[in-house]
Amino acid sequence: MKLTPIRRAVVPGIAVLALALSACGGADADGGDGEGGGASGSVAVDGSSTVFPMSDAAAELLAEENPDVKVTVGESGTGGGFEKFCAGETDISDASRPIEEDEAALCEENGIEYTELQVATDAMTMVVHPDLAVDCLTTEQVVALWGPDSEGKVTRWNQIDPSFPDEEIALFGPGADSGTFDYMASDVIGAESETTRTDYEASEDDNVLVQGVAGTPGGTGYFGYTYFEENADSLKALAIDDGNGCVAPSAETAQAGEYTPLARPLFIYVNNAKYNDNEAVREYVDFYIENLADIAEIGQFIPLSEELYGETQTALEGVSTS
Repeated sequence: MKLTPIRRAVVPGIAVLALALSACGGADADGGDGEGGGASGSVAVDGSSTVFPMSDAAAELLAEENPDVKVTVGESGTGGGFEKFCAGETDISDASRPIEEDEAALCEENGIEYTELQVATDAMTMVVHPDLAVDCLTTEQVVALWGPDSEGKVTRWNQIDPSFPDEEIALFGPGADSGTFDYMASDVIGAESETTRTDYEASEDDNVLVQGVAGTPGGTGYFGYTYFEENADSLKALAIDDGNGCVAPSAETAQAGEYTPLARPLFIYVNNAKYNDNEAVREYVDFYIENLADIAEIGQFIPLSEELYGETQTALEGVSTS
């Protein structure tokens, strides 16, 4: 099982919330009696490793309410998740970026109608080895570090800034199927080729990236804020200066719009037909959204504002045909 560190931290929160839901008579979206909605069946979820902790927490919490709904949550990356979703192989796709035009075209070609639901906000976090004497990067320095034009050329930290140490850069980052990769390439670097430099150790498993940076002097990488928080004792998060001074990643700075340009929305995509035809999918999604603030907190993401949560609820209401 991947993400063992995450799951160890998440389980106590799940237990506490499960007790709270039980005490309240359950959180069944159909107004049930705390026994779940009587639904049964299976639900297949795959996609972003960043969103994985939330979807997995929702599955575990629902199991406390209704063990007859069996939810399988994978983490093949946002791109890999959409590939399966648009082929009709999954019911829900976790995504750390909006669906792209070619993916939407594939869904349309296969007759897959879907609804996008924002579930949280994340602060994509750049980290370094804790002993590295670097604390803040400007947006331009982020591009100099990860941009495709730096491949094979920018190999030491003092090439980024003369005040940085004369130490070799060791890069660790998500693979090309990751929505986190896409966000870095398109929204942060803004590369026309929609890529980053490729001379780095890539993995879809964020724990591999954590271990790589933590175990390598001069190491640096980027991933979702959750993974930094769970490993803050072995990593150092970099503040980012987008022109208004160095701002550290946190729930507060991301929610306030101060942590730019690395704050980003997180989504789940729901197959409309599966939602309406499969009572297990419907129960899981309804439960997920009804308990969204608690699930975001368990996953250590930034909960939606009241306005954004209202938009998510409205979008979900539009899925139902009954």
